[in-house]
Amino acid sequence: MPFYVTQGQVPSKRHIAFEKPNGELYREELFSTHGFSNIYSNKYHHNMPTKALDVFACSIEHGDTWQDSLIQNYKLDTKKADRSGNFYRARNKIFFNHDVAMYSAKVTEPCDDFYRNAYCDEIIFVHQGSGKLQSEYGEIAVKQWDYLVIPRGTIYQLAFDDYQDVRLFIIESASMVEVPKHFRNEYGQLLESAPYCERDIRTPQLTEAIVEQGEFPLVCKFGEQYQQTTLQWHPFDLIGWDGCVYPWAINITEYAPKVGKIHLPPSEHIIFTGHNFVVCNFVPRLYDFHPQAIPAPYYHNNIDSDEVLYYVDGDFMSRKGIEAAYMTLHQKGVPHGPQPGKTEASIGKTETYEYAVMVDTFAPLQLTTHVRNCMSQDYNRSWLES
Repeated sequence: MPFYVTQGQVPSKRHIAFEKPNGELYREELFSTHGFSNIYSNKYHHNMPTKALDVFACSIEHGDTWQDSLIQNYKLDTKKADRSGNFYRARNKIFFNHDVAMYSAKVTEPCDDFYRNAYCDEIIFVHQGSGKLQSEYGEIAVKQWDYLVIPRGTIYQLAFDDYQDVRLFIIESASMVEVPKHFRNEYGQLLESAPYCERDIRTPQLTEAIVEQGEFPLVCKFGEQYQQTTLQWHPFDLIGWDGCVYPWAINITEYAPKVGKIHLPPSEHIIFTGHNFVVCNFVPRLYDFHPQAIPAPYYHNNIDSDEVLYYVDGDFMSRKGIEAAYMTLHQKGVPHGPQPGKTEASIGKTETYEYAVMVDTFAPLQLTTHVRNCMSQDYNRSWLES
């Protein structure tokens, strides 16, 4: 998130000697993006962050590609793919391309490992559960329906208060996850007209540095490969940090939707952008106020994007047979829209209660075998008159 934050103790200038009370140096680490030409943070460690005892490969499977999937509309129940595991092992890859990948996860067990996605930013939507996100930068209290935005390269842990019912939807981005440019002024501040502002964003609060020597397992994801590095020093040893790169959180209920005289397209509900994809969310809102408005969406054919919806809660105006944690995929080149009766039923309605996360990609998505195993076999026939 491109606004400046400072936490703990930092020296008066960058790249100068910063001494501990005993005369030793704190170790500065520049956490930079786009080489040295975009936003960055400076972190100040008690120990060199490079000290590792060993490195070895490890294997984690998230789902195989469904090689002969058809281009059609899909509906699936992600709960059917549930398996046991911690916050990174329980992930089931559902859809993916070179720009973005989407996972569902039912987290069933705690984890003492540290985790780092080296190549991708992550957006973790906490569908069910509460707890805390701990990272080098400090701690963020996590609530149900939070979006957690975690920049690539961040070492973090995700812990929950209760593992009886924890469910996540994860979006992995090969590009930087950004606040849409049209929400910001030329100085980076969110505009008055933006659907959320800086007050809605929660940043890490630095906790006391953990200066502890031992063997600390750090699982790193490099694309589709995993390695474990055993660190000599606990990675959460910062005395301070400052900059514009750090994990942050915003709750979907803080989003202020736009309302129009006639139906607004999904792009009006955008919350994040990345290269070749956008993330939108649908939240409770008033309906359109033209006397003849049809609140349900019109039939449409995405000729240059695939549309994924992850359903969170509520009554979805254009779909029947939808439950929480279901997903739909409407692929480019195949028209879709309200199912029979939904258009007529929406006329005269004044408001809706629905929560959903949408990902629109501008390159075709590939499917995994989780889709084949979790899909509704008759979804393509759901537009037929009964």
